[in-house]
This record gives sequence, C-alpha cells and structure tokens, in this order.
Amino acid sequence: MKFKIHRGTKEIGGSCVEVWTENTRILLDFGMPLVEKDGKEFDFNKYKNLTSKELVSKGILPNIEGLYEGSKELIDGVIISHSHQDHYGLANFINTNIQFYLGEATHTIIELNNLFTQQNIHLKNTNYFEKTKQFTIGDISITPYWADHSAFDAYSFLVEANGKSLFYSGDFRSHGRKSGAFRWFTHNAPQDVDYLLLEGTTVSREDEEFQTEEEIESELTKLFKQKGKINLIYTSGQNIDRITSIYKACLQTGKTFVVDVYVAKVLIELSRFGKIPFPSKKFENLKVIFPYYTSNRLTRDGNEKVLFQFKHYKIKKEEIANQAENIVMIVRPSMQKELEHIEGIDGGNLIYSMWEGYLKKSYTMNFVDYLTNREFALYQIHTSGHADTKTLKKLVEAIKPKNIVPIHTFEGVKYKDIFTEPIVELEDGEIREV
Repeated sequence: MKFKIHRGTKEIGGSCVEVWTENTRILLDFGMPLVEKDGKEFDFNKYKNLTSKELVSKGILPNIEGLYEGSKELIDGVIISHSHQDHYGLANFINTNIQFYLGEATHTIIELNNLFTQQNIHLKNTNYFEKTKQFTIGDISITPYWADHSAFDAYSFLVEANGKSLFYSGDFRSHGRKSGAFRWFTHNAPQDVDYLLLEGTTVSREDEEFQTEEEIESELTKLFKQKGKINLIYTSGQNIDRITSIYKACLQTGKTFVVDVYVAKVLIELSRFGKIPFPSKKFENLKVIFPYYTSNRLTRDGNEKVLFQFKHYKIKKEEIANQAENIVMIVRPSMQKELEHIEGIDGGNLIYSMWEGYLKKSYTMNFVDYLTNREFALYQIHTSGHADTKTLKKLVEAIKPKNIVPIHTFEGVKYKDIFTEPIVELEDGEIREV
C-alpha cells in the first residue's frame, strides 16, 4: 500500500490524500484550498471559468489520473470525512461515475448548502458508512471512527491493505459536545498503525487548553442574564454544538431563541441524526424569522415549501422589538436590513462566536461596525473546532503509531518538539510506501 498527500503537508485546507494498492485507488477528501500559494486567501471566483485541465495546470486541482471527466480508468472511490468545504469543496469536478463514501448526515448538509448558497455540488453514486463499521473498496478496508468536531457527522479513518495500515485523523477535538466519542476512541483505538496522518491546525498554540462547549454555554448564560438587552449572536448555522450551547443557555435564562429559515432547515434536517433542538411543538421557545434575502432566494428558485415548513413557528420583527430583552437571535451580515427595521434594540449585546480571523473580512467588519454604531457591546465567545496539543498527544498515545505525518497544518516542523514518535515530514505529491 502506498499513499500521497496531494495537498495539506504545508497548509490548512484543501485536504486530499490518495491511497492505492496494485488493484485499488481511493481518495480521502477532496477539499477547496483556503490559501493561495503566496499565503493570501483563496478565491475560487478567479478560476471559475477554467476547465479541469487548466485548473490542474495551475495547481488548483491535484493531478490525479482517473478522477476527472473524460478519464477512462476511474479511481475506485472518494471518501469524504465531513462537511467543511476544505474537505469536499472541489467535488463537483470529479467524474460523475465515481463512487462517493460519506456519512448520510454529511450528504444532507452538502445538499442544504446547494439549497441556500451558490454551491452546486451534487454527489451521485453515494454510499453511506456508519461509525466503526468496516467497509471495503476493492482490496482496501476502511473503518470510520466518529470524531468530535465543529462539523456535524465528522469522521477519522483506519485504512488497511496487504497487512499495512494508516490512520487519517481528519479534523477532530475533545472539548466539544461529542467529547465522549473521543474518550471512547482512546480506549478502542487501532494499535501499532504504520502511519498516522495527524491534523495539526492549532499546534502553534502549543500551551493553550481550549474551552469546552459546556464552558461556552456557561459564559453565554451569564451574559443572557443581563437585564434590558437583546442578544444577537453571529455564529455558523452549521455549528450544531454551538447552537446547542446557545439553546441550553436560553433555557436556563428563560429566553426565546430565534433562528432564521436557513438555520431552522439545518436543525430540522439534522434532527433525524441526533438529539438537537429544532422548530417544533417540542421546543416551544425556538422561533423562526424569515429574512428577505433568504426568503426571496428560496421563492425565486421554486423552494417556497421550505418557508411554509416553518410558518407555525414564525416570529415577526415587531414581536422581536416588543420583547427584545427576552430575545436571543442568530444573525449574519445578510440580515442587516432586517435589523434596521427592528426598533428598540440599540445598546444590546453582539456575541461573535466564530474563528477570529473572519473578523478581518470586510463584510464582517462592516456588519460589526453597523451594530457597534448602534451601541451594541461586542463579546467574543468561541472555542476551536480542532484539537489542542494535549488532545493530539492523547490520540497518539492511544494509537501508538510507528510514524506520524503532519497534515492540515502550517506548522509541521513543530511536531518534533511535541511528539517522541518518528515524524515524517512529507511534501505535497511525495509518494510514501507503507
């Protein structure tokens, strides 16, 4: 068995690992890059009119034989670890006859992105795996392990063939609401793996121990207890752990939790896969606002039925204004017009609950400036979706790998200072035999 990291040995994002034997070839993830080669933020709009061949020549798409349209001998399968675009975002270039393997909830999220955004990634030939249940592609065996991550339905993978093994960590942590999954893994991890491909998103923050989601919930609860203030929260509509933390803080403080149609649809669809709050009679304090931008887009695209789905849980802007101090609402820049028409909320709290790097983006800065000009107090309450160094060490101790390969990191050189196991620093495109 051999493997090659096409992208990820020296950067976060754009993850793509090829694994093959004499008879079978598979890919682990096929993500969109986050940065250009010069380190600037990646913007696919600059390349959207290029063909697959042109994108390969520019290094945007990895040069993988049998992956794209027009290929004769196709690779045997593409495995998607989770629903963050830096792990699946280039999948629309893959030959439509190739088999995909992913969690069912992950596929649901990808389809929701197609519904609510300009994304157009429709996966055909999908095969759903389940945690800890081994499946095979040709002569390669794959065992998925459920991972605690900020993405719902994330996995790590044990890949085995010809008596050899590698473990692909994907993205993971141990301080989220699925921390029990990580604790279970430390007692049931595969042993003596030949190569561990270990994500190191946060290794530059070596001495920092990250807050748990329960601690985030506690911080939010204290803030929500302030009198006379609406609480607006800017967070990802797909970070189910965070939304659950917000909901639980609302329960403890008697607040009404307001989400827009997009978040409402995410919650109701993913409630099929886990115990999470969603607009229904069961969760009476969860209401839905219908922003103009989202509602107009759904109507224009013939998806009015999504709006009708939540009509019984609708809350109007006037109702929000009248009970502002009892409202906690998820917001984003596209909802600024709605906020302009909600009176009496000046001087509230704005809670920024995402990666701090996004605060440097112009659309985020403008949105934050708009609210701070309305005398909103800005709070940053967030925790990483990735493992801290302590958790990385625990995973290594559980697996006892013969070799560790840095991946999904800008700081692979630091692995030697953290781990005692042999560190194999590879270059993108370098072939390694297991």
